[in-house]
Amino acid sequence: MSPDHKIYLLDPKKLTPETIAVTFAKTSRSPQSFQEIASELTEEKSAEFHEKWVVGYGHASVAEHAVLHFAVENVSRLAVETLESCRLASYTEKSTRYQKWSPTDFHMPQELIGHQLESLYRETIEGLFSSYHESLAPLQRLIQSENPKKMDESADAWERRIRSQYVDVCRFYLPAAALANVGMTINARALEHSISKMLSHPLIEVQKLGMELKRIGQEAVPTLVKYADPNPYLQRIASALSDKTRNLAVEQPLADWCVLVDYDRCAENRILAAALYRYGYIGYAQALRIVDNLSPDERNQMAKIILGDLDKYTIPLRELEYANFIFDVTIDQGAYFELKRHRIMTQTPQQLTTHLGYAIPQGIVKAGLESHFRAAMEKAQQAFLTIERWNPAAAAYVVPNAFNRRVLLQFNLRSGEHLVALRSAPNAHFSLRRLAQRISDQIKAAAPLLGAYLRTNPAETLQQVEREHFAQV
Repeated sequence: MSPDHKIYLLDPKKLTPETIAVTFAKTSRSPQSFQEIASELTEEKSAEFHEKWVVGYGHASVAEHAVLHFAVENVSRLAVETLESCRLASYTEKSTRYQKWSPTDFHMPQELIGHQLESLYRETIEGLFSSYHESLAPLQRLIQSENPKKMDESADAWERRIRSQYVDVCRFYLPAAALANVGMTINARALEHSISKMLSHPLIEVQKLGMELKRIGQEAVPTLVKYADPNPYLQRIASALSDKTRNLAVEQPLADWCVLVDYDRCAENRILAAALYRYGYIGYAQALRIVDNLSPDERNQMAKIILGDLDKYTIPLRELEYANFIFDVTIDQGAYFELKRHRIMTQTPQQLTTHLGYAIPQGIVKAGLESHFRAAMEKAQQAFLTIERWNPAAAAYVVPNAFNRRVLLQFNLRSGEHLVALRSAPNAHFSLRRLAQRISDQIKAAAPLLGAYLRTNPAETLQQVEREHFAQV
């Protein structure tokens, strides 16, 4: 008679993360149940196991079973970029769409404390926060006029309904120094790599964040992250390639701010062949030959089978990952800060700068704030240029969300479909809706058979987003 089927949790209230990791690791060679293995372990035995197998023999996958939950408070949004750069972690952060920043919610870089540029920095950041707060009431009135209070709606409910609409516009004033809170769930293997990246970063704030994560992480997983150190490889590359590009002129964005620079010309055939491969017993080369010989009607039928019945919550087949697209995009920093959450793709952002100009939301103009906004942006730009001559990394703190940033993106069709569906939705920020619509248009042109099934919001076009939400991009 076969043993009883069991599924149960190993209680993190009773077992440390390192003990849970060892419990799972030992099942590969032990016939005991997980509960029996765990009952024989102590913290000391778990540490010895990790020192021998994870550290000594490099079986790092074991560390993935040790999961930690970090509450990170009052770090700059610039530092958050490095914190959230790990692909295999989960993050939830303070939203610029639903919360308002107080005048003192900004980071003061240690690099600038006591430096002759400290007063310029403080004056610039405080000025941006003042401008941000001065914009809230005019934009609130504008949105109220466009979204009147309903008959049965309380004042609080009305405010909750419209808040994101006017705060969405005001956030363009906020600099990268603005503070944020982030909840992070991460396994010990990914944490070690993340800490190493932070310790190798040029900004002191990010280095200190890495040291603090290591200190706190060692309280829960003393063995698994104790060897997280600065990475000379990352530091050497950053230094060498920065030297090579230092004297190159800044290339202004192309007229087309979102360029599909490369893609797989056989993308659709590869996906259709992979789907046949999955559900049949033929080789991939044979599957490709079959797809190559399909009639247009047969190809359309296959595409419909694969993508035709997707609803809002259905994830399409993994075989869509056999087609890749590379985009060179220039978007405002506020948009990038949301885009960076799409980590199942390769993102290469350039350093945050004021050299690529800035976007002006249509709401700013309609609220009579265009001169107010331009003055704030120009003051920030002058401060950036002054600080950049001394320290380009620290200068990025003063750059507001409105300024453009260039990012290289590589993703497969499955990841692209998710991006388009999520970020073209009516509740997405208009900066991301603009990007999602443009990416969708270009994928549809490059891969019309499968691109036709992208779940882009049909009620809005790229042109509508730009006309209704931007006075300048």
